[in-house]
Amino acid sequence: MYKHKIYKCIGLVSISLAIASCKIPAFVQSVENKSVPESYTNSKDTANMATLEWKSFFTDPKLVNLIDTAIKRNQELMITLQEVQIAKNDIKFKQGALLPTVTGKLGIGVEKVGRYTSQGAGDASTDITPGKETPDPLMDYTAAVSANWEVDIWKKLRNSKKAAINRYLSSVEGKNFVLTNLISEVANSYYELLALDNQLEIVKQNIQLQKNALEIVKIQKEATRVTELAVQKFKAEVLNSQSMEFEILQKIKESENKINFLLGRFPQEIPRDKGNFLNLVPAAVHTGIPSQLLANRPDIKQAELELAAAKLDVKVAKAEFYPSLDISAAFGFQAFNPTYLVKSPESMLYSLAGDLAGPLINRNGIKAEFKNANLRQLQAMYNYEKTILNGYLEVSTQLSNIDNLEKGYRLKSEQVDALNKSIEISNDLFKSARADYLEVLMTQRDALESKLELIETKRNQLNAVINIYQELGGGWK
Repeated sequence: MYKHKIYKCIGLVSISLAIASCKIPAFVQSVENKSVPESYTNSKDTANMATLEWKSFFTDPKLVNLIDTAIKRNQELMITLQEVQIAKNDIKFKQGALLPTVTGKLGIGVEKVGRYTSQGAGDASTDITPGKETPDPLMDYTAAVSANWEVDIWKKLRNSKKAAINRYLSSVEGKNFVLTNLISEVANSYYELLALDNQLEIVKQNIQLQKNALEIVKIQKEATRVTELAVQKFKAEVLNSQSMEFEILQKIKESENKINFLLGRFPQEIPRDKGNFLNLVPAAVHTGIPSQLLANRPDIKQAELELAAAKLDVKVAKAEFYPSLDISAAFGFQAFNPTYLVKSPESMLYSLAGDLAGPLINRNGIKAEFKNANLRQLQAMYNYEKTILNGYLEVSTQLSNIDNLEKGYRLKSEQVDALNKSIEISNDLFKSARADYLEVLMTQRDALESKLELIETKRNQLNAVINIYQELGGGWK
């Protein structure tokens, strides 16, 4: 028996050496490119608005309350938090593989063998105690503890655990990314709602102005200074503005429901200050330097951690080509009668074994998984580089947008002032019969459109600052 064990060990060692000499497919070690330009413009100022907590960045208390509610109740964020917990539990699962597996066993059985068999003949000629034959059928009672342990000689299990840790940290960054998007979406929707409130007020004022003009035209028609055509044209303009009022009311309802959805609640009125929207001043923009994106943006950090996990997956897949060492042991008591279970050493059982085994032939499945792990590593690297590039371009585009919106807002403000004056002038000229009614209508229409566009430009300004705060990596702290 001892020779058999020795030969078995020699055979396993020989197999292991043969396995170790087998050629393992080569893989490409990815080296990611983390380089970014030194600055967005020519400024090297490191002051970065992304370091501000969102409660400090947003100064409107009603908006702060809405965001706070969204963070507590938004379903998408809650789903992401469950994913974080799942990833955390996966670490415990991987940790368990590093430790021995211990199981307990309590068993009872019965066995009846043929009399004319080697075992039956042996049992018949064997006395359990002097003068007491072996029972037939033979009962079997067992109480034992067994353990199995895979020795992590190639760091396969440890690398698998490290990959799980990186994926857990990646899920945390994914949660932070969802959080920044949520805060940004609530804030953008809030300012869209304020803009619609102010547009609605302007349309109502314009309707009143048009009704007054309609009354004047009716009087002039009675004085035969204008025709019925002028009256109908002014009336049509009033009806058009009234129709626009209901369109804006519908948009207000949609915006309110969008915010309520983000807050995880059923429709209700959104508390807000419906004051002069045009007096709101966007926050000052401080972008810092592009290299800060690597530390501030959750999506970039998430991609970096996914890349680290993918690299570890390659090492785990590579270790599958090597032999694994498994150690098993058992200890307990076994007897045909419960009263004999406590008799030692007669009823005692124990075992200890070590197995070194690995793949020899038909390794196509392991090779395929190794190649796939290598390809997933390359995918993760390209995704990481793409995320960095996308982050820089988003900030660069938003900076240009902020600059152009500021210039456009100044020009639009001057246009509104000019058209307000032109309304007064056109009305005076119309009353004195020095301008026809079409000029008055066109002037009123142009003034209304320019006022609505001015509010839209202001909303875009506020949204652009919110977006660049998010794109710089702000909002999750």
